[in-house]
Amino acid sequence: MVDQEPGSKLARLLAEGQAVFGMFARPQNADGGRAAAANEETDFIFYSLESGPWDIPTMESFMTAMTEASGEKEPHPVTLRIPPIREDREVALAHISEGIAAGVEGIVFPHVESRADAELAVRSMGSRLWPSSPSGDLINILLIEDQVGITAAREIVGTPGVSVAIPGPGDLRRAYEGDMEAVEEAIQTVLAACKEFDVACGITAGVDDIAERLAQGFKLIIVNQPEALSVGLEESGRGG
Repeated sequence: MVDQEPGSKLARLLAEGQAVFGMFARPQNADGGRAAAANEETDFIFYSLESGPWDIPTMESFMTAMTEASGEKEPHPVTLRIPPIREDREVALAHISEGIAAGVEGIVFPHVESRADAELAVRSMGSRLWPSSPSGDLINILLIEDQVGITAAREIVGTPGVSVAIPGPGDLRRAYEGDMEAVEEAIQTVLAACKEFDVACGITAGVDDIAERLAQGFKLIIVNQPEALSVGLEESGRGG
């Protein structure tokens, strides 16, 4: 039970310990927004501006099209992946502000490597951040995707105010040069830290492994295939 109700559905589901499911924005334009609106099973949309041009206006057209296509239903919340904060902290702060001003409900921080990175991810989101504020309506999602980040996983995840931590399988595969045993060990290291500090742990998953990941204790799943949403909802007890 929580003493105060979080201000968004996404934060509320996380606060309740429910499994949360998201899908990638594809394509990242107005057509993608309309496609996202048609999917009633997803809890949120994962929109990435990590690489390529920093293009908030196109994201806003995605969100506008999704809202219009949703009709009377609430449009899906959007989480925005920004470029890594290690590249330029001042620029990162501007990216965070612009994303929140555009109406996203979560900021995704790739390649988090240290407690200092995690502290910036918390501090930059202000008083609307859940769980720092029990009634907050924003979340941060920290991606731990490098060997240095895995080594610092407990310090990162244990930073007060972290909403979600995710071991990124794709980047970890590159970080460990394709050693899948080492990749899985890194994933489990982050999951163990999340369980220790009572932080929701996320992962990408598909139809074939989403049930296993849920059973392991992952609470935020970004699906590679839309059909994985049905499997995840059923396995988590949230299916219709």
